[in-house]
Amino acid sequence: MFYFCRMREDTIDVKNILGLQLPTDPRWVNLAEIKLEEILTDHAYCEQKAATTCITLIQKYSDRVELVEELSPIVTEEWGHFRAVLAELKKRNLPLGKQRKDIYVNKLLEFQKKDGSPEQRFLDRLLIMALIEARSCERFKRLSEGLDDEYMRKFYRKFMESEAGHYTMFINLAELYIPKKMVRTRWAQWLAYEKELMNSNEVRGDRIH
Repeated sequence: MFYFCRMREDTIDVKNILGLQLPTDPRWVNLAEIKLEEILTDHAYCEQKAATTCITLIQKYSDRVELVEELSPIVTEEWGHFRAVLAELKKRNLPLGKQRKDIYVNKLLEFQKKDGSPEQRFLDRLLIMALIEARSCERFKRLSEGLDDEYMRKFYRKFMESEAGHYTMFINLAELYIPKKMVRTRWAQWLAYEKELMNSNEVRGDRIH
């Protein structure tokens, strides 16, 4: 089954809700449309990785009851998203294809605190997920508005709505376990870092990020 967390249309505001400091280069949608088959493959793996990352968080922090309760249905939802993209590939007589290196996520991981306290490392794990979900939401928004194919615009509109809900969930979880000031300070650092990352990354139409 395909699960989506519904958001009011007027809440999907990249600047005010997601907080991203740099919008996607306008050229990306045109490049993505040319390479839509590759976008679908990369998208499928993004959903698979989101599900497995949530499982990892549940296993590592199984003593945090609220986290387990919040992330458990997200695992089901993300796997449903993976299956939905897989079905779209099948409809087009396309195989899943091989997973590609995710340069964006790998560069985000370089900013993660590796020698900080357990609390700092926990916070970064949640904020990385929030940031990936926020950027995914922004990318899906671009696809839902910029693709020529009406069916695919609607397809990505649903994903956009879902990812917006995920972003806020990870922020809320962080603030549940960690002082809000600490969360907001670190989130601002992540947003600034991600802006520089987006500025330096090559604009590619074969990747979601």
